[in-house]
Amino acid sequence: MSPAPAAPADELAGAVLVSEEALVEQTFAELGVPAPLAASLADRGFERPFPIQAVTLPHTLAGRDVLGRGRTGSGKTLAFALPLAARLAGTAGQQAQGGRRPAGRPRGLVLAPTRELATQITATLEPLATAVGLKVTTIFGGVPQGRQVTALQAGVDVVVACPGRLEDLIGQGFLRLDEVEVTVLDEADHMADLGFLPGVKRLLDRTPAGGQRMLFSATLDNGVDVLVRRYLADHLTFAIDPATSPVVEMTHHWLAVRDAETKAEVVRTLASGTGRRMMFLRTKHQAKKLAKQLTAQGIPAVDLQGNLSQNKRQENLAAFSSGDVKVLVATDIAARGIHVDDVELVVHVDPPTEHKAYLHRSGRTARAGSGGDVVTLVLPEQNGDVRTLVRLAGIAPAKHDVDAASPVVADLTGPVAPHVEPAPPAPPQQPAAGGGRRRGRGGGGGGGPQGQAQGQGRSGGARQGSGPAGGRGRSGGGAGGGRGRGGSGSGGAPSSWSSSSPGYGGGSSSGSGPASRPPAQRRSVVDVSRAGGGRRGGR
Repeated sequence: MSPAPAAPADELAGAVLVSEEALVEQTFAELGVPAPLAASLADRGFERPFPIQAVTLPHTLAGRDVLGRGRTGSGKTLAFALPLAARLAGTAGQQAQGGRRPAGRPRGLVLAPTRELATQITATLEPLATAVGLKVTTIFGGVPQGRQVTALQAGVDVVVACPGRLEDLIGQGFLRLDEVEVTVLDEADHMADLGFLPGVKRLLDRTPAGGQRMLFSATLDNGVDVLVRRYLADHLTFAIDPATSPVVEMTHHWLAVRDAETKAEVVRTLASGTGRRMMFLRTKHQAKKLAKQLTAQGIPAVDLQGNLSQNKRQENLAAFSSGDVKVLVATDIAARGIHVDDVELVVHVDPPTEHKAYLHRSGRTARAGSGGDVVTLVLPEQNGDVRTLVRLAGIAPAKHDVDAASPVVADLTGPVAPHVEPAPPAPPQQPAAGGGRRRGRGGGGGGGPQGQAQGQGRSGGARQGSGPAGGRGRSGGGAGGGRGRGGSGSGGAPSSWSSSSPGYGGGSSSGSGPASRPPAQRRSVVDVSRAGGGRRGGR
């Protein structure tokens, strides 16, 4: 495990140092936040700002460029969301002529490295935007672009986006950035880690040079300092804490386990408590596997990893946020931008490979002044790497040799949640009746009334059906007329018709109901009787 590259030595030069323990006496309104925004905050229980908000808002509300340096969980999202909403609300009348926003011409831009962080930012920003009549949309990859394009064409004020999809949509001509008044880069160091900085530079070059820009980053290495020098004009720097400082409210624990079996038992015990807890693993496969194992053992758990669809990610995160599920098993994709209150325990099931990842993972607990415990499970062969890791992270964890019955494990677990019987697995899909080969001539045409049909079936099977003829379906069953890919018994031809057609439904089908197409539009028909039943001829 090699140390991370050192940050520039002068990155704190001229910075205003901010203590998270400082007591803020001023209200949001006293700091200059417009009344509608202050009222929106009060409605959601935000009465007094966090320290980073208190020191930055007087400057950002005045339009100054700002560099905010510090760890996640310090309240920085509101620190840029408030001046963004305030400025755009103040210029809304100049921009929206006739009450209509121009299509694809946002005035505010927030760039984030992951879709999870983009979604979280939007959730914070939208109530503020609504309070002052602004529209926000979120853009990221991994989902169809149709809804995003529709939102852009309807006109939006603020776009919260990941760089890749945003560049794609710009290339397709769906939006331009030449009217952006405020640009925010959040988690700029993580963008650098993911290799997004070239795209970020291209996007920033498309925004007007005179606009306000705010950049937030935990560190200024890996090229982030280049962004600062190139794009921030006469900026102020606010440092919440040193780049590698741990959170003082966290208690760190090094739990040494003798083998993999003991480790698995300790993981299960730590997961069994009543409070929210997050467990981090290195690979997507292992995260999915552990979530399934815990659920099967009566401990409901969900996973958050890169192979999930966006809808499934949101579903799992919502279950964890609401408290329906107390255990979230994640890869490092969730270490950035996921804000869930009251996470009391973070478990590094697999120790991370470098100290910044340790701090970001651990930052899921002890947020905004709350306390929390962080556990690292260490096998004998991992001792050297973890020793280097904690040294670079600047922590001194309490070290314990443990098994599942150790008192320290019981203390970290807390009250044990009741066993939850897992839901039975869904029954397997039943094959279509009548069998039939995958491809080839479909199921056994048979003697019967008029309207029976034989076709060239992909799934085969004889099935009764009624309704419109001529469906297109691939599954079994056979549609009565036309090229039936729709199968499963949809449609019989009128009783006056007797025909056969190549269909993907296969089998014989008997039914009644109106045809989906008039006879003039059907193909040629030849009456051929077989075993007392008619079959359609031709295609």
